[in-house]
Amino acid sequence: MNVFDILGPVMIGPSSSHTAGAARIGGVARALLGAPAVRAEILLHGSFAKTYRGHGTDKALIAGIMGMAPDDARIRRAPELARENGLRVSIAAGEIAGAHPNTARVTLTDAKGRSVTVVGSSVGGGSILVTEVNGMDVSFTGQHTTLIVLHRDTPGTIAEVTEVLAAEGVNICNFRLSRRCRGGEAVMTIEIDGAFGGDVNERIACLPNIYSSTMLPPV
Repeated sequence: MNVFDILGPVMIGPSSSHTAGAARIGGVARALLGAPAVRAEILLHGSFAKTYRGHGTDKALIAGIMGMAPDDARIRRAPELARENGLRVSIAAGEIAGAHPNTARVTLTDAKGRSVTVVGSSVGGGSILVTEVNGMDVSFTGQHTTLIVLHRDTPGTIAEVTEVLAAEGVNICNFRLSRRCRGGEAVMTIEIDGAFGGDVNERIACLPNIYSSTMLPPV
């Protein structure tokens, strides 16, 4: 146990689950899009859907999408700032099957029409668990440097990616693979100890059968 576990995160708002966690979910979606969003579609589930106005969950999600940290004083003005910066936001309440009570599905679109959809849950104390990216199952917390590698499901692809990491002395602390179908689109979720340079991520992105590789710093 560390001091964060005892005291909780530094944040703006009344609830670490509804504010700090929500901002981190928005931040993960922003990082995966890899460009400023011009459109954000947010579906809130469970407790998020019932209490988001009072707890500021909507403001925190928008703030994270815009790159603000959970302790940023501008969170209270996030919807206004979004409008000023050309970010259109729609928020709806709904059901996400089997999801944690504090869950949001965030779909972001950039100016070129590229989009990403992330499902993330705020699991307490400001901690999050991301469970879905673009319809495929993942599992990462955002507490470690994380690689999200979209690729074609082919023999040897996992080995090629892990060989690049091993050559740089990178230690994997969590690994998960999900695929749509045999030989189809798949996603590796790789959490690592420490960090590494962007050139390593670029080398992975250039490997055969890799569609994209995104390095997420801890959020």
